[in-house]
Amino acid sequence: MIKHLDPSTPFEAQLKEESGPVCMIETIFVPREQTEEFLRIWKEDAGYMKRQPGFISAQLHRGTAGSQLLVNVGVWESTQALLTAFASPEFQSKAAQYNDEITGYPHIFERIAVEGICIA
Repeated sequence: MIKHLDPSTPFEAQLKEESGPVCMIETIFVPREQTEEFLRIWKEDAGYMKRQPGFISAQLHRGTAGSQLLVNVGVWESTQALLTAFASPEFQSKAAQYNDEITGYPHIFERIAVEGICIA
């Protein structure tokens, strides 16, 4: 199930905004007893995404101290590339495998420059 971190800017609206490169960061709540199944499905999803045009990288992170949160960080050349991969029937059928108790909060970000600290 997908929910929005920022209700004023839903994920679907972000996918339509032409931009790039972008970082899709998704915080995911996974009940402890479903972690192994989640990881199995996520690996299949990530393998599919890795083969898509415009994919740069993916990294999954797990919260510490027994947290039920994971964070998926995917880097793409553009929102168009991400949208094409995300909207494909093949990916949507894979995503439908997740249990309804698993909730994802995806959001798309662009790098910004902060003088003396980081570059865009």
